Amino acid sequence: MKVEEKVKNIQPVECEAPNMQESKDGLLKYLIIGILFGTVFVKAEIISWFRIQEMFRLQSFFMYGVIGSAIAVGALSIFLIKKFNIKTMKGETVNIPKKEFRKGQIIGGFIFGLGWALTGACPGPLFAQIGSGFTVILVTLVSAIAGTWVYGRFSDKLPN
Repeated sequence: MKVEEKVKNIQPVECEAPNMQESKDGLLKYLIIGILFGTVFVKAEIISWFRIQEMFRLQSFFMYGVIGSAIAVGALSIFLIKKFNIKTMKGETVNIPKKEFRKGQIIGGFIFGLGWALTGACPGPLFAQIGSGFTVILVTLVSAIAGTWVYGRFSDKLPN
């Protein structure tokens, strides 16, 4: 089967997330949570370029501990959601589909890690870094947006 035929046979992925418009008051809760999350990042020094460089140079366990803790909490949360059939706050069922492993994930992870090591920023702390006055990170933000666009534009031609 040729690539063109494969692309024509691809069915659109249906998003199971509700597509409801939030009111301005409803969006306020997300703003507050984002500010609190960013504050934790700043106070814990997770956004520190030096902490990130220590991690990539294997000079400190700190960031590995943070990342490991996040993985443990996430894994435990998913386990509990599945085991007890926990619903969303609106009473909807949480559906966590199985993911297929692809070699493109290794390539993408390598590119992501390279960018993280070079810039000292990954997508989570970008906004906290900008909010803390590190405006040079705006270059990283624009680059991340551009990279996302490039991936979206050429994803059908990539090994994913």
